[in-house]
Amino acid sequence: MDCLFCKIAAGEIPSTKVYEDDTVLAFNDINPEAPVHILLIPKQHIASMAEINEENSAVVAHIFEVAAKIAAEKGFADGFRVVSNCGDSAGQTVKHLHFHLMAGRDFGWPAG
Repeated sequence: MDCLFCKIAAGEIPSTKVYEDDTVLAFNDINPEAPVHILLIPKQHIASMAEINEENSAVVAHIFEVAAKIAAEKGFADGFRVVSNCGDSAGQTVKHLHFHLMAGRDFGWPAG
């Protein structure tokens, strides 16, 4: 499989790791949209949110636990955004489930 995030999770492509355990990797986004912009990915290949099911949903819960832990450790637990794009029309460019953890600026809604 030629998946960018699988290669990052396997250590084949370097990243600036923020957190890692057996199931999750968090690393700094190379094109940040905020002063803090961390990507959280499952090490297991899941293409998108559309593929979350009973067999793999525990990893998603764990990712959110890790996001909260990172926010607390880095001092932005009082304000952050978590985003996941699902599919081409939603702007998903890497077909591996990932969550953008962003902080350090004010965010608007629905965009920004």
